[in-house]
Amino acid sequence: MSTTRKPFPKGKKSPQARGARRSYVRKAGDSEADPYIYGLHPVVHALRNPSRTHHRLLVTANALRRLAEELGSAPDALIAGLTVEEASSNQISRIAGDDAVHQGCLLYCDPLPDLGLDDLHEPQRLLLLDQVTDPHNVGAVLRSAAAFALDAVVVTTRHSPRLTAVLAKSAAGALDIVPLARVQNLSRALEDLSERGFVTIGLDASADRPLEDIALPGPFALVMGAEGKGLRQKTRDTCSTLARIDMPGRMPSLNVSNATALALYITDRNAGKG
Repeated sequence: MSTTRKPFPKGKKSPQARGARRSYVRKAGDSEADPYIYGLHPVVHALRNPSRTHHRLLVTANALRRLAEELGSAPDALIAGLTVEEASSNQISRIAGDDAVHQGCLLYCDPLPDLGLDDLHEPQRLLLLDQVTDPHNVGAVLRSAAAFALDAVVVTTRHSPRLTAVLAKSAAGALDIVPLARVQNLSRALEDLSERGFVTIGLDASADRPLEDIALPGPFALVMGAEGKGLRQKTRDTCSTLARIDMPGRMPSLNVSNATALALYITDRNAGKG
């Protein structure tokens, strides 16, 4: 980073930076979402995302340097209109919570716009979650979806997690990389995808076929059930096929985020084969 050019305006301390909360008008997106996100990678990817509306950044001096390094040579355009305020780690913790791993930065921003299946541009690889609600699991699932270049993650309007700062931190920036679409009814969405030529694969431990044996010559949608309950019966009945992941060890199952990562690896290897 150049020593002659400041990539961010000099932070100013303010009453808000000392822990007071400030409300922002929500124009789109999840009305129950937190008004901020925190953590280095979530903030960097949110600043890079043109679909985000940013308001105010609280940041420590050290985190400001790290953000500048992550954002590269042209951060000014990314923070246009953004109020940047220097704050201490303790001041940020008073807003985010004492247990929040905020890494010295907290960004007030609007939630991402609501999306449906029809808003996705010619998707080929989708991941659908059947009532998976734990924010840590969903965040980890989004991170895996970004790693395997999925076109979107689809959740239901009800029985899905709020887009909290905890979820955004668990996703490590993937919330601003992989579109998150919502549908009213998962079974109808699966029927719609089947009509569009998707192979819809429900992951189920009792399935007759291993996931490795499923040919994927065209677009596909992988469906993961909630931890413990698995796929609902209606979801099972609507998927075009069910598949299992065989585990060689003494632990017969994985949690949903780990199982998703493994399933995405297998489907990535099978993609294009048929």
